[in-house]
Amino acid sequence: MEVKHKQAKSPQLKNLIIRQLYFERSLSCAELSVLFDRSVPVITKSINELIEEGFVVEVGYALSSGGRRPLKYALKADAMYVMAIAMDQLSTRIAILDLNNNPVAEVEMMELFLNDNPNALVQLIEYINAYFIKTGIERSRVLGIGIGMPGFVSVTKGVNYSYMDAGAQNLTKYIADATGLPTYIDNDSSIIALAEQKFGVAKAQQDMMVINLGWGIGLGMIVHGDIFRGHNGFAGEFSHIPLSEDGALCVCGKKGCLEAEASMLVVTQKAIEGIRQGRLSALHSFIDDPLKLLGDAVFEVANKGDQFVIDLLSEAGYKIGKALAILIHIMNPQTIVLSGRGAKAGKILLAPIQQALNKYCIPRLAANTELLISELGFDGGIIGAAVLVMEHFNYEKFNINIKQMPMEKTS
Repeated sequence: MEVKHKQAKSPQLKNLIIRQLYFERSLSCAELSVLFDRSVPVITKSINELIEEGFVVEVGYALSSGGRRPLKYALKADAMYVMAIAMDQLSTRIAILDLNNNPVAEVEMMELFLNDNPNALVQLIEYINAYFIKTGIERSRVLGIGIGMPGFVSVTKGVNYSYMDAGAQNLTKYIADATGLPTYIDNDSSIIALAEQKFGVAKAQQDMMVINLGWGIGLGMIVHGDIFRGHNGFAGEFSHIPLSEDGALCVCGKKGCLEAEASMLVVTQKAIEGIRQGRLSALHSFIDDPLKLLGDAVFEVANKGDQFVIDLLSEAGYKIGKALAILIHIMNPQTIVLSGRGAKAGKILLAPIQQALNKYCIPRLAANTELLISELGFDGGIIGAAVLVMEHFNYEKFNINIKQMPMEKTS
């Protein structure tokens, strides 16, 4: 593990230990000593204090490499919780997770349209407050709220320039004031990239691209181990790469954008049109369902072999692959991960994407870029929102709440 932190003071050291145990699940004092460049006794002292405070527990011994087996430590999963919210243009999912990223209450999905909806922010606040009432979980046990949302999101300013205008306030302050909890926002594709880097198939990789296949087509970029945001913070607008001069009209006002040609929303709309024109498909029985449910059904019938839907997904996959060839030429990533809702159809999309890469990408570059299907899939948005909170975790800030809570101590 690369040493990134030197001579942290005690509260800062505890902060680093908590974050590292969250991301690595369990570590020994010796491993933490190497990571933070502190002596084993200093690390042990902080660990013991965190055990007393109810934040850390022993989880057994590491595998022996000769000599005494070291004890491993992990976060106490229910020491504190995180509220994670994943939004797309049509719906919002809300969850409260423990420190092992497991839901402690049922994950709820509610319809929330963002386009042309001036009440979207108020509705989101109502959903959050109602969720606390329904679950009965005390807000004092929640470290904060992480929200992944589509649109042009400025992390530093706490503003989404595309949706949910908070007026004179920034969005994070508005939600924090309305809920009583620290709030952090980021672009949905960026937090999915965080989830894949921290817990997914590309864990710990330093240079990777994560394609968020949802109603749109998002991109999260990890460069040298960190999210790459560009000059104004809006890097990664992959969905608006122009594929043709005379293609379909995109919501951005231009023609031929990747999103207008190959997004999951476009696939679903083409499926509806085809069925109404007489195409045979198992999707016919879902034709009158809400769009959100119909989108899920697209993946379901495709994975069962529905030829019409497979053809639509293959056409979309080829166009996505053509756009990926541009990315590979520019960024030369180690890995590209297909994530988000569309990962359910990853095996179907993989072949046409690879076919397009073979045609449009320089072989030397394409050969050294690994294409992977996410194992987190649709859960990546929720996990990424939790990561967002934990990346802002501050031990000193939350220590008062920790000490006030009656926690079970581990002997």
